[in-house]
Amino acid sequence: MVDYPFVPLDSEQVEPEESRRRARSFYELMERRRSVRHFSDQPVPRELIETAIRTASTAPSGAHRQPWRFVVIGDPDIKHQIRVAAEAEERKSYEERMPDEWLQALAPLGVDWHKPFLEVVPWIVVVFQELFGVDDDGNKRKNYYVGESVGIACGLFIASLHQMGLATLTHTPSPMGFLRDIFGRPKNEKPYILFPVGYPAEDAEVPDLRRKSLDEVALWDPRP
Repeated sequence: MVDYPFVPLDSEQVEPEESRRRARSFYELMERRRSVRHFSDQPVPRELIETAIRTASTAPSGAHRQPWRFVVIGDPDIKHQIRVAAEAEERKSYEERMPDEWLQALAPLGVDWHKPFLEVVPWIVVVFQELFGVDDDGNKRKNYYVGESVGIACGLFIASLHQMGLATLTHTPSPMGFLRDIFGRPKNEKPYILFPVGYPAEDAEVPDLRRKSLDEVALWDPRP
């Protein structure tokens, strides 16, 4: 049981016009964000990945358990292992597991089970969700809202990378148990998302997608 002291909130009062300027600037930045599958092998300083993880770790979490673990890989041999294992699972999914409706939904995006980018990118970051904690005596400690907490942290991680000019992709080969085996992670940790991280290739292309409008995603004072 942690007895947290309470301290004054470190907050900044912002005038409405400045709020609007900041909001618009951030929206315009994030509107350019795209999932990338064509990466450069240009090195990315480790410091940038560290800062993105620090930013992700500012996320709120249930009972402040912070149930996330960021595992960072730059070693070419391990990246090769990940690619081989991920492609094996993805190929099985595309050929046996995915229903036709799912395959049809993916077809316009031009994706398949081949994942060469896993060996091209300078970094792979695998986020694990900590299903429960373990204290120094080996006793389980319950974590709360694990999926929600880790999901928010991953969103902040993506935003931080994009702000730096880096690209990434939310890659979720299913099942992902092989990642726990490769890294020797304990059974209370479960792979959540695999992020290839790097600069986009100079000739990188992405589908020309349209995001839903505000009216399609937001409701104001709805009534039955």
